[in-house]
Amino acid sequence: MKLDVLAFAPHPDDVELFCGGTMLKLVSKGFKTGLIDLTRGELGSNGNAELRGQESAAASKILGVSYRKNLEIPDGNIENIKLNQLKVINEIRKTRPDLVILPYRKDRHPDHENASVLLKDSVFYSGLVKIETDDQAYRPENIVYYYMHNVEQPVVIVDISDFFDKKIEAVSAYKSQFFEKASEKKETFIGSKTFWDFIGTRARYHGFKIGVEFGEPFFVEHPVKFNNLYKFFA
Repeated sequence: MKLDVLAFAPHPDDVELFCGGTMLKLVSKGFKTGLIDLTRGELGSNGNAELRGQESAAASKILGVSYRKNLEIPDGNIENIKLNQLKVINEIRKTRPDLVILPYRKDRHPDHENASVLLKDSVFYSGLVKIETDDQAYRPENIVYYYMHNVEQPVVIVDISDFFDKKIEAVSAYKSQFFEKASEKKETFIGSKTFWDFIGTRARYHGFKIGVEFGEPFFVEHPVKFNNLYKFFA
């Protein structure tokens, strides 16, 4: 299946939280999108792997992605090893995206940092012909990184003003993870009432920086052709 854009998430709900508006915008512009979750999120304080799988399926329908897969790497143990690299390489070569969206390398959660390193290396190795898989070698030309908890100076901010409400709808599909009144869930950072305020405030702040209502920030590590990003993010 050929995709235009493939986004990777350390856990189910990470893409929805931190670049869900952008994914929705890409679909609205006619791009074919996909999403790969590295883990099932089984170490989360609330819910379980099976429930989060059901929630990610519901979120996928809201996002309008054409393809989604979970690589079932152990949660809390995202290692940059050959086995995991091959799992990622297989997905890149099978879908052959023009753009990949990866988690940024610095974050409060070790899984997020480890995932970023694994994914960056795997994107490179996917282009090596002597690493043999069922599909031919392929390396995406364009890579951008979405910020999670730690936001440094963005290189690109995408206007998601028309998609913010639907982004929240996609995030809300993960009912096991987020705040609900009169709930007996264990209290966590993302499960607190103030977390919703954080999501809205952050999107407004980055929107303000580019003169719109809501925005999502991204980092670009290496120089890319302007037209390559413009066609996706304009």
